[in-house]
Amino acid sequence: MNIIEIYNKYHLPENLQMHMLRVAACSNLIIDNWNGPKIDKEAIIRVSLLHDMGNIVKIPKDFSKDEGFIKTRKKYFDKYGTNDHEINLEIGKQEGLNEKEIEILDGKRSRKNEETLKSNSYERKICAYCDQRVSPSGVVSIKERLEDAKTRYKDKPLSVWSNKEKADYLIECSLGIEKQIMGHCKITPEEINNNSIEKYVEELKKYTIKRY
Repeated sequence: MNIIEIYNKYHLPENLQMHMLRVAACSNLIIDNWNGPKIDKEAIIRVSLLHDMGNIVKIPKDFSKDEGFIKTRKKYFDKYGTNDHEINLEIGKQEGLNEKEIEILDGKRSRKNEETLKSNSYERKICAYCDQRVSPSGVVSIKERLEDAKTRYKDKPLSVWSNKEKADYLIECSLGIEKQIMGHCKITPEEINNNSIEKYVEELKKYTIKRY
C-alpha cells in the first residue's frame, strides 16, 4: 500500500505525516551519500516512514474537528491504550515491518541514545539521528531539536527530558551518533536541511510499503 494511503487510513494529521516523510527523506539523503559499512537501505526507509504512527494518541482531542480524526483517536485508545511507543510497534507490525525492522524501531528512541551510540547497527543510528533532526517545523540541528525537547517536556516528570542531567547526556550521545554517521558520509550535517530533502519528500509520497 502507498504510504500516503496508509497515513490516510489512520486519519493522521498532515503535520504528523510530514514529520515522518521528512525523517525518511533525511535518511534517504544520507543513504545516497553513504560510503560506510553495508546497510539495509529499505529497512531504514520503511522504519522512518512508519515510526510515529501511534503519536496520534499524544495529539490533544481538540486539535481537529475532523470526525475521522476524532473517531480514529478514540479507536486507538480503545484498541491499543495510551502508550504511543507500543502503538508504533503494533501498527508497524500490522503494516508490514519485519522482525529486524521492529527491532530498529524499538531501539531508535532518543531515550536509548546511549545504547544506540554503542550499537553496531548503522540502520538504528541513522533512523535515530534523522528523527532527532526533524522538529515539528522541519529540519534543524541536533542541539536545537533536543534543547527544544528539554523545554517542552520539562514539566512532565515521567519524561527523561524533564531531568536536565539525563537530557544533557542524551544530547551528548546524539552528537556522538551524528559524528559516527558523518564519518561514513559524503555530506556534512549542515547539508541536511529542508531544501536538500525536498525532492526526497515528494518521491517518498509515492513509496509502497511491501509486506514480506
